[in-house]
Amino acid sequence: MLVPPLSRQNQTLASSLLLLFLSRRLISSSPLPLSSRLRDRYGFVPPPSLLPPNPNPSSHDSDLSTTSKKKKPPYKPPSSLDRTGLKPVHSDLPFDFRFSYTESDPSVKPIGLREPKYSPFGPGRLDRVWTGVAAPAVDPTLRSVDGDEPGAAVDSEKARKMRERILGAPLSPPERKFLIDKCQKNRTKRQVNLGRDGLTHNMLNDIHNNWKSAEVVRIKCLGVPTVDMQNVCTQLEERTGGLIIHRHGGQIILYRGRHYNPKKRPVIPLMLWKPHDPIYPRLIRTTIEGLTIEETKEMRKKGLAVPVLTKLAKNGYYASLVPMVRDAFLTDELVRIDCKGLPISDYKKIGVKLRDLVPCILVTFDKEQIVVWRGKNYNSNTCNNVDKKSSPSVIVSGSHQESCGDILDDTSDGCPSDESS
Repeated sequence: MLVPPLSRQNQTLASSLLLLFLSRRLISSSPLPLSSRLRDRYGFVPPPSLLPPNPNPSSHDSDLSTTSKKKKPPYKPPSSLDRTGLKPVHSDLPFDFRFSYTESDPSVKPIGLREPKYSPFGPGRLDRVWTGVAAPAVDPTLRSVDGDEPGAAVDSEKARKMRERILGAPLSPPERKFLIDKCQKNRTKRQVNLGRDGLTHNMLNDIHNNWKSAEVVRIKCLGVPTVDMQNVCTQLEERTGGLIIHRHGGQIILYRGRHYNPKKRPVIPLMLWKPHDPIYPRLIRTTIEGLTIEETKEMRKKGLAVPVLTKLAKNGYYASLVPMVRDAFLTDELVRIDCKGLPISDYKKIGVKLRDLVPCILVTFDKEQIVVWRGKNYNSNTCNNVDKKSSPSVIVSGSHQESCGDILDDTSDGCPSDESS
């Protein structure tokens, strides 16, 4: 097929189109960098991901890298166990630090520990040695073999004088009535609760915190410690340095004193966790002392069959339990107390308190019952002698005893009571 020859006009048009095509191919084959075109037209600096790799970075790029902010280190929350550069806390309180002051007896020595001697105050936070049960005020390695502590009497005398100075002059009846009315439930909701653990070490700090804004603090007592309210009142006054001016049932009002200064309050380091209870000898032996195995088994069966004296409610008020057991022993040799619903540790602690306060002999804790026996040679006069020996004066200062003696009376549980409420 023959192609007709092009005219001159068509040849000129074809050559121009060919030149335009070749020029565009040349331009597209060697384009300008994207960054330069964007920078020239819009003043835009592209991110590093769009820039071509350049072995020789320009001065502009080096300036950008130097002016970028440094990354902040990750946040590290403060730790109470981090004691780097801090000295151990020193406290001038003259008594041994324990988890509970009302539910532990320093005279009873444990036979073992359930955990290593880790201080509940934290490692390196207190300058006292933790023995597994308490943190003594005096280093136990410095005590003599005979147990003589020459500094103990001096510290107790110093603490007694300090307490008398802070309490100041005794309260007059109008002042006392004013403070009691000011601390009632319809006037304030501030209250410190004392439960099954009794007066714990950290509660001392709570009481002093309440004394910052008020002269008196209301303490509500429920549970196991209320079996021996006399011990609760005594420990409250000895450990805090205050004065009980009113008690009605389980409600106690503790007065801080006329010359109390919150800025000069004693240093009370806090326990970070509750230590495990040590191991004590068994409360219930295979045989009761003075009886054979057959007689012990027969007594336990008989004790679980006798009528129930009373049923204890959970977290109740048990101050009348000791007088009830004493009265029951006048006619019966075995007494059963129903403790259904109570934790096993609670009614075991109640049994120990009954054994020491009544006094009596523990028979069994089976079937959530407390069965006690009065013993072979039971004498009701022994109970009165125990009450007289275990009823120390609640008020230490002689001046306070003279002015408040007609206001505070001894109740059945040996604790001061107020009849004006």
